[in-house]
Parts: sequence; structure tokens; C-alpha cells
Amino acid sequence: MIEVKNLFKSFEDKEVLKDISTVFEDGKTNLIIGQSGSGKTVLMKNLVGLLDPTSGQILYDGRDFVQMSKNEKVHMRREMGMIFQSAALFDSLTVLENVMFPLDMFSSMNLKERTQRAMDCLDRVNLVGAEQKYPGEISGGMQKRVAIARAIALNPKYLFCDEPNSGLDPKTSLVIDDLLHSITREFNMTTIINTHDMNSVMGIGENIIFIYEGHKEWQGVSADIMGSTNKRLTDFIFASDLLKEMREAVTNKG
Repeated sequence: MIEVKNLFKSFEDKEVLKDISTVFEDGKTNLIIGQSGSGKTVLMKNLVGLLDPTSGQILYDGRDFVQMSKNEKVHMRREMGMIFQSAALFDSLTVLENVMFPLDMFSSMNLKERTQRAMDCLDRVNLVGAEQKYPGEISGGMQKRVAIARAIALNPKYLFCDEPNSGLDPKTSLVIDDLLHSITREFNMTTIINTHDMNSVMGIGENIIFIYEGHKEWQGVSADIMGSTNKRLTDFIFASDLLKEMREAVTNKG
């Protein structure tokens, strides 16, 4: 579990995060949503230590990440997995070598053990048979699955995903969502997903935090959204005419 308490972040005289307090739960897909410029990316960067908050606490199972020394944060990051928006694979390495990279860097396993662990992760994301291909030889969806395999290679307690469905078609996005959701449950991870994808919000949003102009405007689960009276939330979620019609149909039916 990750607890955020009274988190503020400013850049010079501009306050970007304003007194955010929330909890990201174990074994659930926790989603951060909000308009561009709302502060959600800054929030995630604070969570993983790429930025330091102006004030506040970030507690990883009771451990205050903000107050840790540089060396303590390095060790803490070994408990974290990261999936970047662009997949961020190494073009010059094979799929297998990409997944083995964190194991080569941080594990004490021998080569045979590291190879087996990487193959197990590729099997988990249904990519056995692609291990000797290079990133340029596989599809965007497969690249994202490689990124997931790499992110779970060290068996992290916390998984961070920055726009994991960016650039993917709707069908492939659903595959990635289902994979992230099932892995989260299987390994009881605290998974935090920064997303604009409304399919993800409605499909796997077990704990959703809506950020508006730097503060936490709303928190709940996907089932609560249809009946929400928070206008800022509904204006954001139901921005398209089709989604508005779906919401009205559900509301009228009720």
C-alpha cells in the first residue's frame, strides 16, 4: 500500500500539486486520471522519486520515501517496476535480453537462473517464441508486453505504468488492460496507472483518483462514475457525445 499525505509540489512560484492525500491499494489497479496539465504526471514522478515534493509524505507500507537517503531510495526502487509510455525498449537488445536487463543489473542470480526468470516472465505475457526477435521486428502491442515482462522480472511490490495504452488500437489496449489487471491480482502488487484511456477507467478502474488543477477532485471506483454528481469528473469522463449518450441511457434506465 502507498499512502500520500498532504502532498504539495511547486516549481518556483507555481503550485502544481495542492495538498493531495490518497491511498493506492494492494492487489488493485489504481488509476490516476485528469486533463493534460492537471498534475497527474507530476504526482507519479513524485511517487517514484523523479521529483521531490515541496512538502508532504509518501509512505510505502509505512516507510516515508520522501525522508529516505539517496542510498535508501536506490534500494527502494528495486521494489518498483516501471512501464513507460513508449515501452522504452533497447533496440539493440533482443526481447529476451531486454527482459533480462534488470536481472543483470540488480539480481544475484546466475546466468541460467536469470534466463529462466526472463523466459517465465515472457511466458506470463504470452510472448514465448519471440525471445530472439528485436523490438523493431515486433508490433507495438508486443513491445508493451515485453515492457510488462521486464517490469515484473524482479517481482516488484509496486508497479507504475505511464499511459500503457498510448499508441495502441482499442483491441490491443484491452489485452494490455487485462494483462495488467490479472498480474496485479496474481502478485498482489500495488499498481498505479496514469491514463487518458476511458476504456481502462471503466474496465479496470478499481480505485480511481481524479486530479483537477493540482488537487484531488474525486476518488472512487468505476461503478461510481455513472451516477456521480461531480460535474468536473463527468465533464472529463463523458467528453464525447457517444459517452454522454451511454451515461444518459444508463441513468434513464435506472
